[in-house]
Amino acid sequence: MDRLPLLSWLLFLRAFDALEKQRAAYEDDFRPAIAPEYQWSNWAKDENFTGPELLKFVNERLLPYLSGLKSNESGDPRNVLGQVFSGIQNRIASGYLLRDLLNQIKKIDFTFSDDIHTMAFLYESLLKEVRDAAGDSGEFYTPRPVIRFMVEQTFLELGETILDPACGTGGFLVEAYTELTKDRKLGILQQTRLWRSLRGYEKKSLPYLLCMMNLILHGVTEPNILHTNALRHMLDETGPSSRVDVILTNPPFGGEEESSIAKAFPKGYQTQETAWLFLQSVIKKLKNNGRCAIVLPNGALFGEGIGTKIKKKLLDECNLHTIVRLPQGVFAPYTQIPANLLFFDKTGPTKETWFYRVNPPEGRKGYAKTRPLRYEEFAECTEWWGGKECADRVETEHAWRVPIADIVANNYNLNLTNPEEEDGLSHRPPGELLKELISTENEILALLSSLEHSLKENK
Repeated sequence: MDRLPLLSWLLFLRAFDALEKQRAAYEDDFRPAIAPEYQWSNWAKDENFTGPELLKFVNERLLPYLSGLKSNESGDPRNVLGQVFSGIQNRIASGYLLRDLLNQIKKIDFTFSDDIHTMAFLYESLLKEVRDAAGDSGEFYTPRPVIRFMVEQTFLELGETILDPACGTGGFLVEAYTELTKDRKLGILQQTRLWRSLRGYEKKSLPYLLCMMNLILHGVTEPNILHTNALRHMLDETGPSSRVDVILTNPPFGGEEESSIAKAFPKGYQTQETAWLFLQSVIKKLKNNGRCAIVLPNGALFGEGIGTKIKKKLLDECNLHTIVRLPQGVFAPYTQIPANLLFFDKTGPTKETWFYRVNPPEGRKGYAKTRPLRYEEFAECTEWWGGKECADRVETEHAWRVPIADIVANNYNLNLTNPEEEDGLSHRPPGELLKELISTENEILALLSSLEHSLKENK
């Protein structure tokens, strides 16, 4: 948790320095964003600049200078630099160790694709370590197989605006960029348009920095990411020009948003539950004919009260064509709560919703950190999907269809199971059912005992 932020902001400055040199070569009116004494090439490359002198420069001059950069001009890179470094602190206490690190980083050639690809691979592995550690600090990240599946089943096209309003370290945007550039050679103008079409909002400083570096290393040299509270930003944005073609996101859930933001939502739809607020904002943010893939917890499917109103709004304004139900443990170690992938488009009200249950491998009840979901386990669902138009779908033991009339009659409860599975339950041997019930009860007792132990320790 300390290593990656340090590496990230140093890599960011190294990559930005290379980008500035490229701009200087082909822009007649080029103006550097960073003053000469603070440019990477003028302080980081001098191997004699080390120890306490280097540490003092970084802590007392460099970082305060970078965090204070800003401009009134739209698109000025100084605004990005100021946002990136606004929450950055130097975590290394030795100027000599910092010099050793600088000497390694300066070997990376950001104009050489092999170096960038190698660095991106390393960075991905470090991001995974941070994700695993972050479960204890309230952060929540989406497994790469889930991201890849959601991106592929959204059928992205060049020229579309793509937004992740809770972008974290940028997983959805990196995967979208990879998907759109696969087997394509894009010119400079096309690349620039694609960079601008990939948009993200991130509230916290550390994920924002990691996201910027992640995108840069994967080829997006001008990331269009805002360091902002997404819900407040989307409330402030009005008018058709602020809407987007595609939204891919895993919004935070289980937390509470500040009351001032919750109160800005329409009466009758005000709640502090972040998942419900994000779902409302996403519906509003989509263009007509736009589409969305979003992760929501099980509780959102059967939630009542305001939840029922928001689901009605979703089904009235959008075509919720598919819900992919994931088993327990997909998001381990952060939570054991089962999650769902909702796919909808803003093409008119829902007429029917297809459900597809992804089951764990035979002999397993779910997934864990040491035995995660693999991308290959989505293959059967991908084959069943029916392309962009969702055509030629058939009901199977994993897939079933529910007409909108049944959903309305069920008070908009979307926590629906396959009727075939329900019928099959009554035909299972009583001994098998009893064994499973005993196993479940033992798991519940173990959890209650653990909770009791924790309460005693807290006292």
